[in-house]
Amino acid sequence: MRLTFRSLLLASLCASPAWSQQAPVFNRVATIEAVRMLPADRDRAGRSIAEIVTASADGQTLIYVDGGQHALGFVDIADPAAPRPAGFLPLGGDPTSVASRGAHAYAVLDTSPSKVAPSGQVVVVDIAARRITQRCELGGQPDATAISRDGRTLAIVIENERDEQRDRGRIPQLPPGNLTLVPITDAGLDCEALRRVDLTGLAAVAPSDPEPEFVDINSRGEAVVTLQENNHIAIVNLAEGRVVAHFSAGTVDLDQVDGRRDNLIRPTQRLEGLVREPDAVRWLDDERFVTANEGDMVTGSRGFTIFRRDGSVEWDSGHLLDHLAIRLGHYPEARSAARGNEPEGVEVATFGDRRLIFVGSERASLISVWQDRGPGQAPVFLQALPSGVAPEGLLAIPARNLLVVAGEGDNAEIGLRSTLTLYRLGEGPAAYPTLVSDNGPEGTPIPWGALSGLAADRSRPGQLFAVTDSAYAEAQILAIDATATPARITRSLTVTRNGAPAANLDIEGIAQRADGSFWLASEGNPERAQNRTANLLLRVSPGGAIEEEIALPEALAATASRFGFEGVTVTGEGAEEAVWIAVQRPWQGAPADHAMILRYQPASRAWGVLHLPLQRSAAGWMGLSEITAVGPDRFVVIERNNQWGEAAIKRLVLVSTAGLTPAAPGAAQVPVVTRRLLRDMVPDLAAARGVVQEKLEGFAIDAAGNAFAVTDNDGVQGTAGETQFLRLGRLPLE
Repeated sequence: MRLTFRSLLLASLCASPAWSQQAPVFNRVATIEAVRMLPADRDRAGRSIAEIVTASADGQTLIYVDGGQHALGFVDIADPAAPRPAGFLPLGGDPTSVASRGAHAYAVLDTSPSKVAPSGQVVVVDIAARRITQRCELGGQPDATAISRDGRTLAIVIENERDEQRDRGRIPQLPPGNLTLVPITDAGLDCEALRRVDLTGLAAVAPSDPEPEFVDINSRGEAVVTLQENNHIAIVNLAEGRVVAHFSAGTVDLDQVDGRRDNLIRPTQRLEGLVREPDAVRWLDDERFVTANEGDMVTGSRGFTIFRRDGSVEWDSGHLLDHLAIRLGHYPEARSAARGNEPEGVEVATFGDRRLIFVGSERASLISVWQDRGPGQAPVFLQALPSGVAPEGLLAIPARNLLVVAGEGDNAEIGLRSTLTLYRLGEGPAAYPTLVSDNGPEGTPIPWGALSGLAADRSRPGQLFAVTDSAYAEAQILAIDATATPARITRSLTVTRNGAPAANLDIEGIAQRADGSFWLASEGNPERAQNRTANLLLRVSPGGAIEEEIALPEALAATASRFGFEGVTVTGEGAEEAVWIAVQRPWQGAPADHAMILRYQPASRAWGVLHLPLQRSAAGWMGLSEITAVGPDRFVVIERNNQWGEAAIKRLVLVSTAGLTPAAPGAAQVPVVTRRLLRDMVPDLAAARGVVQEKLEGFAIDAAGNAFAVTDNDGVQGTAGETQFLRLGRLPLE
């Protein structure tokens, strides 16, 4: 039966029916950064992290824990498409979780002075008044919390987490954790009646140190508790305060996965005996629950599992989440030797007549949505949603057709902040993904990411080419069918040198020649202390083989910085062919705020230089990221800064070289091109209702005159992995 389930799901994902769903589907309607909730006296350059989120009883207010600020944040979502800051409450400890019922929220805090002396509290918060009304000592360090369906018991996981710096993080490390039960009253909590459920002696890994992680409660008053580092699961009867069942979470064998960290996505390996080590857990009904198998001390299994109450496995996702991440360009190759997409969060809720499962992949920053079809049947994959960096807490609000995801990744230095993302269930089609890959010759999804340049097929409307940059060890030329929705990557070519994959390339631009071959621009980095690379113009065959490597003349190469070749385009044919290259930022000797456009003439091997004045940016630097010819002396360039979100500047600029003769390299006087704004791209990027992307890197106009643009997701390194493939239609180029 499990083979049949897997076969059905593989067929489902390959056929991608969810991409074309009309209704009902979830679409992202808003994203708000946690830092926006900070009061004026807080340093916005400090860490502000949305981790676990709950909602008020009416679903109008979100309440989330901010571990960076040791506080609760409140968000008004009366209009889900326009969330607003609605309060901030310092807690006096590091909050690890929050749950709510009625007029109150219950936040658990880590107040431990050290790992060997764990302590914690639970605080009762009046939601309307935004104030703490009660505080109870827990006697240990809490992690997760949940409220029983009858509203009478607050269950708190006391983890007493291990010190990862001590003995390489091995367990046991005492004191042991437990499940703490606190009665809920009309006034708050009855702290004097607190009970502790002993979880020691259950697991085989470290029976004296259970390390409980997450808890959920079914309608029968039974709590399911994951003991993550022990790869164990316990079921606790709340009324009796005792463990009534427990079992190992078991292991998984996976085929067609990438188990090597080598800057290549190659799902060709078999990994055996992967320990699940589940993190989040949710009941599907009173007899079944689902776990997100993140892994911690050992491997994790890269998927999620539906267990029966007796510990038997009803279904396991196997490699499907990794394959989904690869197909959508979200696969975190840097985590291949560890836990792949790393599922951490899970939520279960009923929308209409459908019982849905939401799985948050922390390292892929992707939420997959599945429909539970009941006991004995495989869940059905419905769709995938982009999230903020590192999704942690997932909250469904079925009464309002909403899903909320807290992304804990927070990088103030580059302006990519922790977020709360809202999705609404409604009429389709699904807005994401905008680009997916077909299966390759091996029957697995074509790997892709870090799209750094875009070009049109000169003869076929709707057909494009993209290239990948140095996020991956081998550069790829990808064929894109933009007539499909979402656009489809149909083929991948490896750029080769002397028959082997070409090393030390950072391909940032591509242009097709009249004979079907390509020009590629590879960005160099002469500033590296070791492994310096040069800016190169590459002539490449239609099959991806490098036929010629063209270096800069010394007069230019000597002035180069690490911000080099960023786009390439071509005008003319034969003896009249000219190759034009956009250089990202000013090099030595150039006027301030002037980037270069270089011309190379293959027939004479002559180089020429033009200057392009850059607009100034209030934050970060400005530079070029693409160049596309739209006539013999007119070009569209991407001008952008290196900022995300509200500080982002992304533009298409129309450039004219009419009447100008490029200067020889090293010349004292360099002609300056004229420019005019063609399109502000920030509204296009903001229309996705996420954080405005930093790297708008590809632009092309196809054979029918339709314009396209694409973002670079940096190979899912420190970003959410989201790629926006934009259809811009016909632009006013005259």
